[in-house]
Amino acid sequence: MSDSEQEKTLRTIEIRTSRLATEQLSGDYRSVIKGQGLSFREVRQYQPGDDVRAIDWNVSARTGEPHIKVFVEEREMTVMLVVDISSSGRFGTAKISKSRLAAEVAALCAFSANQHNDRVGLILATDEVELVIPPKKGRKHVMRVVKEILTAEPKRTGTDLRCALETLYLVARRRSVAFLISDFFAQDYAQALSLASARHDVIPVMLMDPRDDELPDVGLAAFEDLETGEDVLVDTGSAQVRAHYAHLARKERARHVATFRKLGLDHAEVRTDRPYIRPLRDLFARRARRVHR
Repeated sequence: MSDSEQEKTLRTIEIRTSRLATEQLSGDYRSVIKGQGLSFREVRQYQPGDDVRAIDWNVSARTGEPHIKVFVEEREMTVMLVVDISSSGRFGTAKISKSRLAAEVAALCAFSANQHNDRVGLILATDEVELVIPPKKGRKHVMRVVKEILTAEPKRTGTDLRCALETLYLVARRRSVAFLISDFFAQDYAQALSLASARHDVIPVMLMDPRDDELPDVGLAAFEDLETGEDVLVDTGSAQVRAHYAHLARKERARHVATFRKLGLDHAEVRTDRPYIRPLRDLFARRARRVHR
């Protein structure tokens, strides 16, 4: 991709995702991406309906009138984007590749954070961490983050989510909201995910393509594993082979979802053949319902 093509693509993603962030996710984002806690603002005279637990007894005794402490939410948050850029991301048989889908989903999260004056950081990983950008504020910084995802040229091909999650735990000292964006063609990451989610609000976002679920009937076909480079000859004309492939795909996805549920994590599934805004809105709506219970 030439520099002019990169800029054009980046501009397209910026326009699309910033609009979606404003029109579709703004209210949902504020309702479920919570700040760091409460900070003291002032003491004022008690008014009917105030929480009596907030009464400042020292001030009340000194003035002879009941007063309460007023606290406000520390709204500022850090949003970390942990993006899998392994070679399986180049795969895509529908409208876009998984890597382009990852860039757009990450951009949507980043622009939503920017609109609420939150910091955004980035971790790009394959089977090793390829890039870390510390969290900062501002549109210029967000554009850099999105460009790094879009134009990434990874040195490695494989996937190891453990190293990405361990890096998240080490570099993000303050509690953050971390979007883990991957197709989850990975093993042995549950312990690292558990450790990271103990400190951060981790939200897995699964990237999916129709061919992850089922094989087309195209007869005898050669497939290349994009991460290992291995070639495999498959008889897709066999109904038994296609059924076995679909069964393994469902089983593998269920394994990941079971891991998320065991750790109490919300997750979203986004696909290359469908608009991604709906599953993200559904994700935020589920979180909002739980917060407001």
